[in-house]
Amino acid sequence: MTLAPIDRFIGETSFYVRYAETDAMGIVHHASYILYFEEGRTNYARQRGHDYASFERSGLYLTVTEISARYVKPAVYGQKLTVRCWIREIKSRGLKFEYEIIDADTGALHVTGFTKHICISKDGHVASIPAAWRAWGA
Repeated sequence: MTLAPIDRFIGETSFYVRYAETDAMGIVHHASYILYFEEGRTNYARQRGHDYASFERSGLYLTVTEISARYVKPAVYGQKLTVRCWIREIKSRGLKFEYEIIDADTGALHVTGFTKHICISKDGHVASIPAAWRAWGA
């Protein structure tokens, strides 16, 4: 059972678990899910029409200030997963993405989590999130 909201845009990214992302038992290593969150977040921006590489080229960065993952069920090597990503809240200088990682075929829930970010400029000062990105939270 998935927990994604139905009242906002949800980006989805599917892929197969690679061997390098697993432990000796063939189970996805807990740290790999953080990379999956990042992949989901990057593709979310791309699906919204503003890829993160362009964001960085503009001189802005979203630095992670907090991260949380709740592991529900292990995923394994060769399994096809889908990362669902959405914006839970967005403010002038920060935002919170939420995620769920599910089996791409059955929909079984594997991991939920969130990341909080603050927008900074190239010189490290807190900056405003561009209006086009802030509109995603509306």
